Amino acid sequence: MTQAATPISHSTAKADFRDGILHFGALPVDFARLGQTPAIGEGQSAIGAIDAAAVQQTQWTADALRYLTLQLCASKQSGHPGGFASSADAYAALVMLGHTNIVTEVGHHAPGFYSAMFLDGSLESMGIHTMTELQARFRERDGLLGHLSGAIPGLLAPAGPLGQGQHFAMAGAYLNRDRLFPCTIGDGGLGEPYILSAMKHFHTAYPDVTNFLPVLVWNGYSQEHHSMVSRMDNDAMIAYWRAHDFERVILIDAKDFDDAGQEGAYVDSTLFGREARLAFSRAVLEGMRAAAESALSGTLTAVIFKQLKGAGVHASGAKSHNLYPGDTAEKPNIAAALEHGALAPEIWALTRTNMSRAGGGPAARTVVTEFERQLPEIGRLPLHEFERGEQAVPASALATLVAELGRRDPLFVVTNADGNEASAMKAINDALKIRHPTADPLYNQSPSGQVYEPLNEDACAGLAAGIALFGGRSLWLSYESFAINGWPIVQTVGQAMAELRRRTPAMVSMFTAGALEQGRNGWTHQRPEIENYIGGQVRNGNVYLLYPTDANMIQAAYAWAVEQSNKCISIVASKSALPVHTTLDQAREAIERGAICLYESAHGARGTVVFAVTGDMVFQPVFAAKDRLEAAGYRVRIVAVVNPRRLYRERDVAWSQSAQPDGRFMSDAEFEALFTGDALIGVSGGGTVALEPVLLRSRAAGRDLIGWQRGETTASPAEIMAYNGISPESLEQRALELLDSEGARLDRAA
Repeated sequence: MTQAATPISHSTAKADFRDGILHFGALPVDFARLGQTPAIGEGQSAIGAIDAAAVQQTQWTADALRYLTLQLCASKQSGHPGGFASSADAYAALVMLGHTNIVTEVGHHAPGFYSAMFLDGSLESMGIHTMTELQARFRERDGLLGHLSGAIPGLLAPAGPLGQGQHFAMAGAYLNRDRLFPCTIGDGGLGEPYILSAMKHFHTAYPDVTNFLPVLVWNGYSQEHHSMVSRMDNDAMIAYWRAHDFERVILIDAKDFDDAGQEGAYVDSTLFGREARLAFSRAVLEGMRAAAESALSGTLTAVIFKQLKGAGVHASGAKSHNLYPGDTAEKPNIAAALEHGALAPEIWALTRTNMSRAGGGPAARTVVTEFERQLPEIGRLPLHEFERGEQAVPASALATLVAELGRRDPLFVVTNADGNEASAMKAINDALKIRHPTADPLYNQSPSGQVYEPLNEDACAGLAAGIALFGGRSLWLSYESFAINGWPIVQTVGQAMAELRRRTPAMVSMFTAGALEQGRNGWTHQRPEIENYIGGQVRNGNVYLLYPTDANMIQAAYAWAVEQSNKCISIVASKSALPVHTTLDQAREAIERGAICLYESAHGARGTVVFAVTGDMVFQPVFAAKDRLEAAGYRVRIVAVVNPRRLYRERDVAWSQSAQPDGRFMSDAEFEALFTGDALIGVSGGGTVALEPVLLRSRAAGRDLIGWQRGETTASPAEIMAYNGISPESLEQRALELLDSEGARLDRAA
């Protein structure tokens, strides 16, 4: 029985959060006994005993979350209510037990998480005080985006692509050993096998870090069909998790409490009779308390929460997943669900009180990511200056700095799937050791190492990105050819960092063993197109793709990167011995300005050729082409494009919309001094997108762009470059063609 919404009193200046709720229910007969006093008392952060009042109030909290989720989605005729609805009881139990550092793998649960942040008062800092305002800001710009963002007050991390949430939970647990980090995981997303493999490897490496709690929301359905694990029985699912190192697996199955005769393995607890519902809610509370205590006391624990997708909302199964145009709050099935789930105004007030006290206060004021993490002082990293003209390995020069940073920050983590030693960075392993339960000095293995090496780029990128987002220092090292397997979560975190209201260390990655060094391995190891993927994100405003030219400049690049906040920084460099072109001072200047002239002819009367180059090894054919052109009487300028983000025009980049905005761009005068010539040729040993700002701003009539085309098995870098049209001969020929074309144009103009 529901009653129509009635106006809420506005006797105080503060708006009533219930304004905008469409339906209210009658006050339950036992409210005086079970709801008169909040289960979380004043000054407390969690319920005490699991008594009848705590059980009932936890159930009301779950019902409130379901109701808000459905009405919120209906207000925009879009959004995803069904998945969160099946998890609402588990979420409510965690909150009532005081565990509010909750992340999720499921971006589609966003409206449920927003509802929770609304109920506990966290969204008031966004100016959202009432249900009406919540609806107005849902799925709107400067409001509550359709999938989770860590920029929303009280929410710890973003959630969009499946299979990422566990990385945030593990990172949070690693950095904060005294807190529980539950992570809800959908059984649709569980089809991504690296979720469990990532947690298994993490547990092998960090057996003492068990204070993260995966909660599988096993509801039988994915987005548009049955989930791929829907036919597993309970024993098989438990065994699946135990096979991935979970010592304790607590399964809570709504089917065990069903008194409504529902068919199938997945049932809806909101259809149970009163006593059955309370028994189920008690079991959820008890199971969650046991799981939390287990995880916090050193036992790797998981919860399997089994309930039909769409429980308590307008539809069940995959049909509950999404709302479409026309799915308003007045549509019969949605209206019926809202009426069925309506709560009395007094229950809404009680629920808000409990939610606002859980965890010590609204999540926006208490969860770990609402505070800037205090980091160990590392001072200035000791840079070694190589002499110009000396041969030095860029990757090895970086390794020395990384090793020193790890010595100064014991929680600093380096992640690498394919081996530091193979990338000429053995110094990192020598100093910091590979994290492994088998101690073996021959292989630099130690149970206390700081180098995390799962053979999975997603796991490497995920932990490094999670640590950076949660306020720690990290570095992801990868072969450029394999980096694409881990980049999506870095992209997710980079975007989140652009939105954060707090400072956090930049997400730093370095990609080595580029295509030009992998001739013998063939095209399987020659995939520099990742540079275009990253380069396409530079316009975001906080993404930086750095191309140090030598061993001095890679040190300057890394020293700069570790001092940055809220940025996503990738360094591309070689593991081969290469000539040093710059001093350390020049290298620092290049990183800040964006580019530097490495060479300019003293004379040459037949015209000027400018080579704008990204990379390090690729300078070899460029300098050889320079010799040929100078011999023919031309002037040549070779410019290293080091930090392309600095070379864009200010209007090209969304820098002002980023947290910790960086509005430094090369001036027109500086740009003209570097890049003006009769012919301009952009050259890259990899992707060419990074040279876009040069071509955008250049006024040279003769311009061209030469870069990677495709891979092949070759005996040397010179051969693979020539195969891609990057040879001294081809560069010279193209320059002459451009100069001839420009000369003909000038003749015609004369």
